[in-house]
Amino acid sequence: MAVKIRLARHGAKKRPYYRIVVADSRMKRDGRFIEQVGRYDPIPDPHVIEVDLEAVDAWLAKGAQPTSAVSHLIDIARAGSAGKPSAEEAPKPEPKIPEAYAVPEEEAADLEEAVEAEVAADEIAADLEEAAADDAPEAE
Repeated sequence: MAVKIRLARHGAKKRPYYRIVVADSRMKRDGRFIEQVGRYDPIPDPHVIEVDLEAVDAWLAKGAQPTSAVSHLIDIARAGSAGKPSAEEAPKPEPKIPEAYAVPEEEAADLEEAVEAEVAADEIAADLEEAAADDAPEAE
């Protein structure tokens, strides 16, 4: 009996996702398997690759042979678990502004000053309204 670590296809037509399974090589691709050791979803961006590396290592030690696709997925999973930041932790790149919309530095400084002045004027107006409301006689 030859044991393989391979992909079993699931999902709808044109919407596949795969289970990474340990199976007898004589079984059908999507048929009976010994153990599920991971999953691979190629649809979202970035792809979802989840592999139980401890279980895979145990099966490899017992003589199971991974297919080329699964071998590649295992390599990716090992690289991902070696301190590489996840998608949530990775720094996001600065958005690039097309040159047509870019503002020269001199104008940018003038715009910043104008915004600061407008904010200060709004704060002063709010303080004056507050003071006027405090001084107004209360209606009985």
